Amino acid sequence: MADTFLGIIGGSGLYEIDSLEKPEWISVDTPWGAPSDQILTGSLDGCPVAFLPRHGRGHVHSPTSIPYRANIDALKRLGATDIVSVSACGSLREDMAPGHFVFVDQFIDRTFARDKSYFGTGCVAHVSMARPTCRRLSSACLRIARDLGITSHEQGTYLAMEGPQFSTLAESNMYRKTLDCDVIGMTNMPEAKLAREAELCYATIAMVTDYDSWHPEHGEVDVTEIIRTLTGNTAKAKELVERLPSTIGGARQRCSQGCDRSLDSAILSAGAAESKLAAKLDAVAGRVLGQ
Repeated sequence: MADTFLGIIGGSGLYEIDSLEKPEWISVDTPWGAPSDQILTGSLDGCPVAFLPRHGRGHVHSPTSIPYRANIDALKRLGATDIVSVSACGSLREDMAPGHFVFVDQFIDRTFARDKSYFGTGCVAHVSMARPTCRRLSSACLRIARDLGITSHEQGTYLAMEGPQFSTLAESNMYRKTLDCDVIGMTNMPEAKLAREAELCYATIAMVTDYDSWHPEHGEVDVTEIIRTLTGNTAKAKELVERLPSTIGGARQRCSQGCDRSLDSAILSAGAAESKLAAKLDAVAGRVLGQ
């Protein structure tokens, strides 16, 4: 197995990692277009790291316009084995308060205007999303968070909405009461699906900034309040990321959950390796297509 190569996707408020050794911003070309921004490469405790600001420096991409396929492809192309997604979110639960971290284990995807797969005509694939995040990677992040004294929740269901507008009161209550979701955000889908297709271990650190619009004592989402909470969350997230390499270790074993082998029986098309699409899948699916 390859050694650990950590990919970090930074959400709102997290646009760089100051502690990287030998940092360098580099451009990466992908068959799916340009990623959200250049990628900051370097190392932490001897572990190679690639950091990508999801919205781009200066926050230029809305949740819908983020080039999700290019982002995951670029990280895999650089050699990433594990991806940690750091994301701001709203809370749909009283006990998941602003400032808390939630280590998401399930998603409900209600986005509709995004490219959600690398596969298609001539190379059809169906990966399992029953367990959409990597337990090993999420558990490592959770241990660090607790060591740092961050109030954390070890699981939660993330409702991915299209945005960019926030929820109506009726929607917020439906997500809580009918769909039984815990947090709400706009960016982790199709990101998690694409990471699974690319055979990457993926974990989400959902940083709560607000109570969406359902809470009777907090009213509608206030961007000013979100930014204030984001500042504190970002500092915590950077500390957590800095400790990840020493926690997960450099010598990487096969993922017990099978994240790194998700394509073993997923591709159904006969002659997929000779399809026109296969040429674009050299980084994502080269292991199974012989690219």
